[in-house]
Amino acid sequence: MAGLTYTMLDTANLSTAELYGKVLCDMGEIHPEIVGLSADLAKSTKIGLFGSKFPHRFFNAGIAEQNMFGMAAGMAKAGLVPFVSTFAIFTSMRGLDQVHTDICYQNLNVKMIATHAGLSFGQAGSTHHCTEDLSIMRAMANCKVIVPADGIETANAVQAAYETPGPVYIRINRGFDQKLYENTEYGYEIGKAAELAEGTDLTVIACGSCVYQAVEAAKILNSTDGIKARVINMHTIKPIDSGAILKAIRETRRIITVEDHNVIGGLGSAVAEVVAGSGMTCAFKMLGIPDTFSIIGLHEDLMAYYKIDTNGILENVRELMGKDFEEDENWDDEV
Repeated sequence: MAGLTYTMLDTANLSTAELYGKVLCDMGEIHPEIVGLSADLAKSTKIGLFGSKFPHRFFNAGIAEQNMFGMAAGMAKAGLVPFVSTFAIFTSMRGLDQVHTDICYQNLNVKMIATHAGLSFGQAGSTHHCTEDLSIMRAMANCKVIVPADGIETANAVQAAYETPGPVYIRINRGFDQKLYENTEYGYEIGKAAELAEGTDLTVIACGSCVYQAVEAAKILNSTDGIKARVINMHTIKPIDSGAILKAIRETRRIITVEDHNVIGGLGSAVAEVVAGSGMTCAFKMLGIPDTFSIIGLHEDLMAYYKIDTNGILENVRELMGKDFEEDENWDDEV
């Protein structure tokens, strides 16, 4: 990954977005074709770190997201590699026409780093909570969709995005993430899920800020309930790792998905599509924000309210484990 290494110490001192800005600066030293663009949110999204270091390779479009994405498309056509940063709500909605037609339709090499995603904007309110972007962006042909689980994974994802041709959408939170990885040397690969906990009773598939919650829930389930829960970090929503999902169906027969996103069209829907197409059955449940606009509050309080935190996962795992379900190996009577 371009020879850049980061450790847990970096994530202790830097927010996820700050680590992204630092990674981009380091990559800019190596790759002169990288340029940065912002829509008057350079400080908030931390791409301003790149702008300070490379002022002649940084462009502020002002409060004009559509123009910014159009500019990025033109730069990509000229052979540059634009990294474009604004809030997730503005990337996936306000600038969607240009993202769709100027970038994805032409399969241009533009990297969209969308910050303040999910419920992480907290008190900013429902209009700034971006809980629909995964469904929107994974519907864009040619676009890869990534949801890192912590700062270390964000560093890997940003570097991998540069090395991957075509449009890439990376969704990160507003502030500090709970730490999952010690350093970047763990074999990150776009489209390849990471198994963070072994288990044979049930599989929890999570992305983003919910991955840490799932890992903590698995520890409690093992120690207090005797339930061995497998935890899969599905950091890439598109292309999704169907192999990891099919393996989970065969080996655990129960799957719960957890995401800081609407239950319609995001991680849960992507996993459900693989399950439905497999011809196999399993007990299945999606956790996320229901079909409603979110309420206002601190991120951790909102996660608890929508039961996508550790306690919410525990409650739903125990409920699903209590349901009667055929666990024989004969699939013929279930297809």
